[in-house]
Amino acid sequence: MDRRKALALAAGLSALPALAAAADAEPKAKGGGSSYLPIQTLAATVTRSDGRRGVLTLDVGLDIPDAKLRREAELVVPRLRAGLAQVLQTYAGGISPTTPPNADFVARELQREADRVLGRPGARLLLGTMLIN
Repeated sequence: MDRRKALALAAGLSALPALAAAADAEPKAKGGGSSYLPIQTLAATVTRSDGRRGVLTLDVGLDIPDAKLRREAELVVPRLRAGLAQVLQTYAGGISPTTPPNADFVARELQREADRVLGRPGARLLLGTMLIN
């Protein structure tokens, strides 16, 4: 037998127990529970107090207890993210460089956009970290 073939066969056989264990393992739970739908971090351009450009970043997720609505939301995550990013960019373009962002106003506007994209209320928008860099 060719030595290369024998080494490849031995390597393949040694990986079988690891593959079987990975297949039997339970799926990893996502953070936030089964009703939580994370949205990738949103970013918007702002003007900093020194006059230079900065970035406003915001961590966002949706808590959707209704299983049917959650399945529908999972299908439109790109539309949700695009709508939320547009609302955040519009807000960031209008804030004064010397004032901090208003988290209550941002949350209210993002909640309105999430309800619009989903077609009905039922998803609760959750804000995470809001940071200007």
